[in-house]
Amino acid sequence: MKARKKVFIALSGGVDSSVAAALLIEQGFDVIGCHMKCYNVDGCAEQDAEDARRVAEQLAIPFYTFDLEHAYKDRVVSYMVKSYESGSTPNPDVMCNKEIKFGLFLKRARELGADYVATGHYVHIKKKAGAYALYAACDINKDQSYFLWTLTQKELAHCLFPLGNLTKTTVRAIARTYNLITAQKKDSQGICFLGKVSATEFLKQYIPVKSGAVITHDGTKIGTHEGAALYTVGQRHGLKIGGHKEPLYVTHKNIDENTITVAEGEHNPDLYRTEAMLDTINIISGINTHKPIAVCARIRYRQPLFKATLHMQNKTHGKLMFDNPQKAVAQGQSAVLYTKKGEMIGGGVIV
Repeated sequence: MKARKKVFIALSGGVDSSVAAALLIEQGFDVIGCHMKCYNVDGCAEQDAEDARRVAEQLAIPFYTFDLEHAYKDRVVSYMVKSYESGSTPNPDVMCNKEIKFGLFLKRARELGADYVATGHYVHIKKKAGAYALYAACDINKDQSYFLWTLTQKELAHCLFPLGNLTKTTVRAIARTYNLITAQKKDSQGICFLGKVSATEFLKQYIPVKSGAVITHDGTKIGTHEGAALYTVGQRHGLKIGGHKEPLYVTHKNIDENTITVAEGEHNPDLYRTEAMLDTINIISGINTHKPIAVCARIRYRQPLFKATLHMQNKTHGKLMFDNPQKAVAQGQSAVLYTKKGEMIGGGVIV
């Protein structure tokens, strides 16, 4: 009798990973439920861990907890704080996927005999010309391919994403069919480890508040702020400066001088750029990078795709030229690249 493939499913305590586990069992895999204990600020982690354990009990599968809190602080939280201190606006969820879920968790699962790890991400994985390719999920509103651009062939060979063909409505319906305790649980919002705590609130614990000037593009001072590192390009809330017909948007930060530059109105040309330099570029599979690559791109999660051309300068560095100017291009954010057919071909960090 052929041995069943062993899958370690990352149970977050939410409905998506719960249904992913149920589907894998249906598909005949030997499924082991795993909950990753990571760093958490707002105290919801204990309930999530208990919900994950109860789901595993409902599905009658083994359940283990992986204590990754120290690694999470070191590889995700520290990365976020240091990036803000240097003037960048990082994406900690991308780093969490790279370093924790498809880094440490995958490594430990494989050491314990797993053939695959699985998560509740809404994304497709397909075999294409002998390599693995990632595609946006069928449910455009839930697609999470944006956060997975750092994955390589090495990781993808051992990854399963059972929800790629499903809508959120269908996932909820499946959860109700199984009578899972997470069936009606609300989705988490915002940065994964912050929960209901705002990024600014969190950062103030590590980055001292330091009053500085808010200036316009001609150098005129129009107000003060709490520290340039605490703001991000494109931000309009929290400036607390009145007397303008249209909202003010942050267009530039100068960490050395502790100033932020603003422009009035979302259509102000000072808020737009026509290109972005990218670093730590990862191309997932089989694309000729020795010539310009026509892509569809997005520079923030849920942003509509726009046409652009990637010009690689070396294996990890290049320039992304936009067909049309794009608003609020923030240093440190991820630029993620797709084909017209929805294949997510890779991405890079805006510098």
